[in-house]
Amino acid sequence: MEYGSIEREIHVDASPEVVYEVVSRPEHLSRWWTDDADFEPVPGAVGELVWGDRVNVSPIAVVRAEPPRLFSFRWCHSGGKADDSADSLLVTFELIPSGTGTRIRFVETGFREMGWEAAKLAERYQENTAGWDTFIPRLGEYLGRLVSSS
Repeated sequence: MEYGSIEREIHVDASPEVVYEVVSRPEHLSRWWTDDADFEPVPGAVGELVWGDRVNVSPIAVVRAEPPRLFSFRWCHSGGKADDSADSLLVTFELIPSGTGTRIRFVETGFREMGWEAAKLAERYQENTAGWDTFIPRLGEYLGRLVSSS
């Protein structure tokens, strides 16, 4: 198996501006992915993603913030602390206008660069693949509810 990247695409009936807010703002992330999040959506900002009652806390470092077309961040830092090192996973949301909606292109890379031994690499890749297979559809569902209620 390759373990190079996880890629997903979905189309949503929401403008790129709305989608950008939903993938880049902590108050929205906690509605479709995390239980809580704390960071500023600006390049260089550092914060955290939280699941459960702080059972799992992952540092996040914003890499690119280009409204309304691209938002990326690093997470799963190998030392448990956000820094500029390459030993973290890079998540990118590219937002492409499509008709009256948006095509969301999601990519997560960096698995091989983490330095994990083969079994852990396979396990983490599979865990993240399964996670994104759940959370990307949830993103679409949340956007659908958000747009229909406004």
